[in-house]
Amino acid sequence: MTLRLPGNTSLKGKRKVVKSVIEKVRHKFRISVAEIGAQDTLQRAVFAMAVVGNDTRTINAVLDKAINFVEAMNVAELVEDEIDLIAF
Repeated sequence: MTLRLPGNTSLKGKRKVVKSVIEKVRHKFRISVAEIGAQDTLQRAVFAMAVVGNDTRTINAVLDKAINFVEAMNVAELVEDEIDLIAF
């Protein structure tokens, strides 16, 4: 998931948004979330979320809800989201 942070001019401002997104998503959905890219870019944040389960529909539903939740937070603009399922 990629977020654009328009108007952000400092690393401190970006860290505030990133920390908020990670903490709120982890708390609400009990899933793993991490910032994985664009760490030196002030107006962009790239996240990965991970869910483990045995039902594809449930996993997709949780990830969709988490993405919609982040978008509804209105702290940044969602510019890209992609879901990859890895089956074993």
